[in-house]
Amino acid sequence: MPISRRRRGRSATQTARSGNLTGSTRRKKTNKFYLAASVVIAILVIASFAFASFSGGGQGGGNASTYVEGIGLEQDIMLTGIHVPETDLVEYSTAPPTSGDHWDTPQACGFYEDGLPDERITHNLEHGNIVVSYNLTDESQVDDLKSAVGDVELADVWGVTRFYDKIPEGQVVLAAWGVLDTMEGVQPERIETFFETYSGVLGPEFIACDGINAPHIR
Repeated sequence: MPISRRRRGRSATQTARSGNLTGSTRRKKTNKFYLAASVVIAILVIASFAFASFSGGGQGGGNASTYVEGIGLEQDIMLTGIHVPETDLVEYSTAPPTSGDHWDTPQACGFYEDGLPDERITHNLEHGNIVVSYNLTDESQVDDLKSAVGDVELADVWGVTRFYDKIPEGQVVLAAWGVLDTMEGVQPERIETFFETYSGVLGPEFIACDGINAPHIR
């Protein structure tokens, strides 16, 4: 029996509707997929910025994550590295120290000709800062050291320089967390290399010293 035109028309309409529904469903699934992918990408981007901010990466840092052979000498990390009252004195395993217990407040970046206590600068080391200790009696050498450190951009963010009479006269000693580099006199290229290697990358945490509101002793 021949199918009536009305039936054929109704059948065609149902088929078209079915096709439209299938296409609509596919579009909805595709849209949901792109939406989910966009959310994941946004989360990853936000997380990367948050990590960079936490680690101090936004202010630049060194290029090594561990000790580099030939750039200073690796030192044993002391067993504890807790905060102690500022009335306490700590016995360190090296002079200058590269780890250990320390006072609550680190020192702001700068050049301190009157010296700084070991207990304070060790907190800087814990934050990934570089501490330059010197025992230079010749004023021209002190000026040379100021110039050498001043030429290192990372020193403005990660560096503390201090007079230190617990090392032999004529020496300059660079310290990072677990690393010491001892030199005779001022060696600008060696100082710059140390900063470029270890600034903001060695230590339990990474906090630049340029924004620290610490006792400013000169």
